[in-house]
Amino acid sequence: MGKTIDRNKLLSLALVLLGNSLYALTAKLFLLPSGLITGGTTGLSLAVNHITGVPITAFIFAFNLVMMGLGWWVLGRAFALTTVFSSLFYPIALEALNRMLGDVRITGDVYLNVIFAGLGLGLSIGMVIRGGASTGGMDIPPLILKKLFRIPVPVSLWVFDFFILLTQMMFHVPEDLLYGVLLLIVTTTALNKVLLLGASKTEVKIVSRRAGEIRDGVLSQVDRGVTLLHGQGGYLRQETEIILSVVSNHELPKIERLVRAIDPEAFIIVSRVTEVWGRGFSISLSVKY
Repeated sequence: MGKTIDRNKLLSLALVLLGNSLYALTAKLFLLPSGLITGGTTGLSLAVNHITGVPITAFIFAFNLVMMGLGWWVLGRAFALTTVFSSLFYPIALEALNRMLGDVRITGDVYLNVIFAGLGLGLSIGMVIRGGASTGGMDIPPLILKKLFRIPVPVSLWVFDFFILLTQMMFHVPEDLLYGVLLLIVTTTALNKVLLLGASKTEVKIVSRRAGEIRDGVLSQVDRGVTLLHGQGGYLRQETEIILSVVSNHELPKIERLVRAIDPEAFIIVSRVTEVWGRGFSISLSVKY
């Protein structure tokens, strides 16, 4: 058990490290050189840099420290400890890349910058979240509002990001706001894909007069657990058993062949589920620090 926990901690730490490194690399290669407006701490730092001349990495570092302290005070010590590493590592990684890569620029095409910046930001944030941490900064105020006033996190996060985009409009043309909104959409889409990566499974419900044989076949041939639900037909009101099982996507054809071989008249319902917790699926990943 101890080795499993240590392995999970190392994996989580690796995801947080890799995610923040990718976040900094995306900002350096696509976000900052193209002059795109964006939300979050990076977007806020761009506005402050333009108005006051404060270096971007210095502002991010200071702002993350303030937000981390605020999160510690309102959300508790446990939350602050999970975000401290990300809050400090990201600006350090960005400054290191600034020194290493100088003024390098991959492309001047605004559409390519929007797409790859969005993909990079979504992927990196998703990796940090899956590592059990937070990127800190502007992630914290929505969590505080959720705790104090029950305001949903996605709502306040979008409001904050939109106003951060507006602050950058002082030194951008109106068209750039549309690019900023598009960037947020690509980032959100990529983030959702990463969070659900490898988690989606297939739920199968089977209604059959030969439920017992199908149950035995699923257990022995597919090696998946089953649950028997007791139901009643709506027309004849006959008692029946419904077999419920959650399988991986590639196991679905095997289930279908098994059921059809036993009962060609069986009624099968197939649904996609986005996440499954429990033995046989994610029980080894449920230990977090």
